Amino acid sequence: MTSQFQLVMRTGPVPGTVYPLEGEQLTIGRDPSNPIHIADAEVSRRHARLMLQGGRYVLEDLGSTNGTFVNGRRISAPYVLKPGDVISLGESISLVFEAVTFDPGATVVSPSAKATVAAPPPAAAVPPARPAAPAPAPYPAPTPVPPMAPPAAPTERKFPLPILIAVLAFLLLLCACGGFLWWVDATYRWCTFFPFLFPGACP
Repeated sequence: MTSQFQLVMRTGPVPGTVYPLEGEQLTIGRDPSNPIHIADAEVSRRHARLMLQGGRYVLEDLGSTNGTFVNGRRISAPYVLKPGDVISLGESISLVFEAVTFDPGATVVSPSAKATVAAPPPAAAVPPARPAAPAPAPYPAPTPVPPMAPPAAPTERKFPLPILIAVLAFLLLLCACGGFLWWVDATYRWCTFFPFLFPGACP
């Protein structure tokens, strides 16, 4: 059994496009000279690079304008990819990194084999039927990316009850003082309550 890696476009100009990864170094970009060519304005001419190291691909950003992201996080250093990782280029391009496992012996057919037509053998000489070859293993499904949790709503700041009571008491006291001064002025009782304000004028 051998493994082969590929990128599958999830969102972008042509969703569903498969890019087989073959080679020790592959570049991704808007320029047609890149092995992985993506014609989109958000992709830089040479956006990112894939390098095969120890049987695994390492992703590196090449100073792109809109950035390279893996599973929603922008990378600033080489990142070792794992099957199921989602690579985002800018805001509208996303690619899923997948590992494809297959059995070469079950799929390769010898080119020298030729179809021949022969008369069927006698009934007594028919050999027993051989069991059917096992079907190749299905491609592993990409690991789903968990949705990002929405930001927590800011909590409302409640006005403390003691401060509210103090403010109401102050307003009541202020109103009482104002009412008292108005009554003193309306009944001409300044000399009765505040004789020190009018020295010599009050008897």
